[in-house]
Amino acid sequence: MYRENYINSLRMELVAMVEKYLTPVAREYGYSDVPLESTIKWRPMVLILGNYSSGKSTLINEFLGADIQAIGQAPTDDSFTIITHDPTVPDTEAVRVTEERDGKFLLHDPEYPFEILKKHGQRFASHFRLKKINSPFLKNLALIDTPGMLDSITERDRGYNYQDVIGDLAQLADLVLVLFDPHKAGTVREAHTSLRETISTRTFEDRVLFVLNRIDECASLSDLLQVYGTLCWNLSQITGRKDIPTIHLTYSSRAAKITEARPAGDQSFLYYLENQRQKLKAAVLKAPHHRLDNLATFVETHAERLDHLLEALVCYRTQLRTHNVKYGSIGFLTALAAAAGLILAAPGMGLPVTAGDPAGLFAGAGLAVLFFLFWMSVPMRFLKSIFHRNQLKKIDNLIPLETQTRRDVWQAIRGLVYKYLQKNHGRFSLNHVRHQYTSVHRLYGEGSREIRRALNELSTIKPDESLPPFQRLLDTNNVVSEDENDAEISDAQNHSGNTTLLNPTRAKN
Repeated sequence: MYRENYINSLRMELVAMVEKYLTPVAREYGYSDVPLESTIKWRPMVLILGNYSSGKSTLINEFLGADIQAIGQAPTDDSFTIITHDPTVPDTEAVRVTEERDGKFLLHDPEYPFEILKKHGQRFASHFRLKKINSPFLKNLALIDTPGMLDSITERDRGYNYQDVIGDLAQLADLVLVLFDPHKAGTVREAHTSLRETISTRTFEDRVLFVLNRIDECASLSDLLQVYGTLCWNLSQITGRKDIPTIHLTYSSRAAKITEARPAGDQSFLYYLENQRQKLKAAVLKAPHHRLDNLATFVETHAERLDHLLEALVCYRTQLRTHNVKYGSIGFLTALAAAAGLILAAPGMGLPVTAGDPAGLFAGAGLAVLFFLFWMSVPMRFLKSIFHRNQLKKIDNLIPLETQTRRDVWQAIRGLVYKYLQKNHGRFSLNHVRHQYTSVHRLYGEGSREIRRALNELSTIKPDESLPPFQRLLDTNNVVSEDENDAEISDAQNHSGNTTLLNPTRAKN
């Protein structure tokens, strides 16, 4: 129980850390339209993708132990379905759908992390829904069933950007299953785009599992090997990897018993692949165990990107200040020179002004002020606009990009920096951005190390062992416990030490 409370406590701290340090910056600079913590505060999720008829719904029914999702050879369901656990119905009852809600409910209920999907419009909302199931399989995770990926242009006209939706869901998910079937071991157009462009940029490679489903429809081991080889070749071409990714082999024993339509042939090989089916199920059930690692990666990734974004803005504003000081000084010195020249040349020009005359000094000072005001209002604005255009053209020079890691991160936020600078023409407070940069940079550096240290300590704790001390990540005084174990979570927190990295004073719960 202590280990579970340690996990809950650390999870809440990570969410609170994002809310306190990252979300304000992300919202201010257009990095995210919704609070970042809203996408990580719900339960672990497994996203299931695949060509139509690849057996996604059949595999889900196999996991749940009941016919929850409609199945068929043709596309039977064009909705994104969130399948989650209903704790109000005893698991001893027959597995069934206990509650269904539509997309508008899901997109607007703060309990769920799907506010990010609002941008996809009403057409998408009408193809988005929730099902609550009293299946024990869902106690610690949720499944996301998706419409089958298609090939023809007419079928792809969905009324919303399918790839953008897939990308957002892949970013939310802790695990992504990509299913294929023996009849289409290649990839259709949407699957090719999803694997090549969408998933590869929105989630991490180790969170993606490739699955060859419905292998019971292969008439023999020879057929299976042929299909497997074809799929390996296609995936190597799509992913661009020389090493072939692991492909899990599975089928639904429930569906096989119901249809009783296996092809004629020697299918004794299925017996030797039962361990593959169990491994896949175990991998799905382990999604909650990866949740903390994924949360830590989430914090590190967004902290690093925002760190680079703010670094670029600080650099721009610092260079602009240097530019203003340089040309402002030139204007000031020019104004003094013009005033001095007027005073010295006045006698020769027949003006009643002498160098020692107070009136002459006043006239010279007035000329200097007028010239300087003119310089600051006209030439300086022109010079600033030239500086601004040049900086936008050379935006890649704002921060050092000496390593591939920095180049990769910069590419992720380069467009945001350009858009922000283009919008406000560099009119923002340098002190404000520096303060934000200091905070985020500290989180990116020291906070990330502290998170990983806490996770390493977690790996040493047995389920029945009390907690070792570790430094608190931040003040969790305002974090509210979400379950009946509040007292034990508080006890776990008190056992974990009284110091904090990002806030030296820790309020006790």
